[in-house]
Amino acid sequence: MGIMNVVPGILDPIPGGKQIVNMLDYVTNWARANSLWPLTYGTSCCAIEMMSSSMARYDIARFGSEVFRASPRQADLFIIAGTITAKMAPALQMLWDQIPGPKYAIAMGACTISGGPFMYDNYSVVRGANTLIPVDVFIPGCPPRPEALFHGLLTLRDKILRESFRTPWKEGEAIDQPYADRWTEACKAWAELERIKDEEQAEARRQFKENNPDYKSSYKAVRVKKDAFPEVPRPVAPVIGLSASELFSIALEHDPSITLYNSDSKEISPDRPNDMPLDIIVSKEKYVDLISFLKNDERTNLNYYIDVTAVDWESHFDVITQLMSIEKGHKFFVRVSLPKDDSIEEEKRATSILAEIPSICHLYPAAEWKEREVFDMFGIHFENHPDERRLFVDHDFKGYPLRKDFTHPHIMKRPV
Repeated sequence: MGIMNVVPGILDPIPGGKQIVNMLDYVTNWARANSLWPLTYGTSCCAIEMMSSSMARYDIARFGSEVFRASPRQADLFIIAGTITAKMAPALQMLWDQIPGPKYAIAMGACTISGGPFMYDNYSVVRGANTLIPVDVFIPGCPPRPEALFHGLLTLRDKILRESFRTPWKEGEAIDQPYADRWTEACKAWAELERIKDEEQAEARRQFKENNPDYKSSYKAVRVKKDAFPEVPRPVAPVIGLSASELFSIALEHDPSITLYNSDSKEISPDRPNDMPLDIIVSKEKYVDLISFLKNDERTNLNYYIDVTAVDWESHFDVITQLMSIEKGHKFFVRVSLPKDDSIEEEKRATSILAEIPSICHLYPAAEWKEREVFDMFGIHFENHPDERRLFVDHDFKGYPLRKDFTHPHIMKRPV
């Protein structure tokens, strides 16, 4: 639009020139407002509603926006639909910079506008797309329906129709503002209004009690009768593969020191549901040896590595490795208790490695990424891991997000 911006300065002084500029404004704005090409980009669940708006039931083609572009260089509308994480923010800003102007942005959904349900007790969510890029239209909802998106498109169209070569489009600026705890502010404002109302009505209540000393309210709370539903027995699941008793007996043959999780007994209860995976506790020193045995023994054949996760207790971590036999179908959970390193100073514990366990990447190649995730989230070191690096957060991130001692300056506590 660069060369057209100088047209008003040339034509306006000429008799009838203003009408020509107005006509050019009308034609240009009409074409731009009715052929907005969105970028094919969705950050989270609001994108599902954006996708459905292009289907036959809603038909976004009626508004000239059916051409979703795969390249930002061919788009002029950025519909930000869903949650924005801090790690995603640089990519979002890069895409916005690559869209040629004039360009417009729509923030779709509560998460995009303010962080939504992830606003509190969260370190990783950006609380407002307008803190990253300039936003023209906000569409509230969780998620907004396609009709709301269409209303946003029509609102943006009205904004475009008001533009002119005399006041040409220019890119706005992102709002550089601190994160505000709007919930707490609203609670305080509400409490203050209630206090003022209570003071205003205090005299009226006193006068009413004097004039009606024997007054008793006729209101009686009605207790809603609770429906009684018949107890539905739990269906008995079929035994898939070896039973828990058979699996436990085989594991005991190899290592008599293992125990059942949450049980002092070394016998499987006959009331145990068949679909409950066997969960046993093994020492750190015998962890790799037991896993190798369970994988290679023909009776168990636990050749599929499902996952590994951890639990942060006050004094220790539990690392739980989940295995399965593809051929037979039974599952087996191996749990290792790792005491936390008490030698680390208190002020450094939140950002330090507090426990370690041997890696089993040589047994299951898929464990490489799974163990990296546990290292990334809990700060548990896996000995002899081939590539132990951060997986989800930035490499210079401080702390481990799933630990109980994790803190972050961006976290706002939810009011109680």
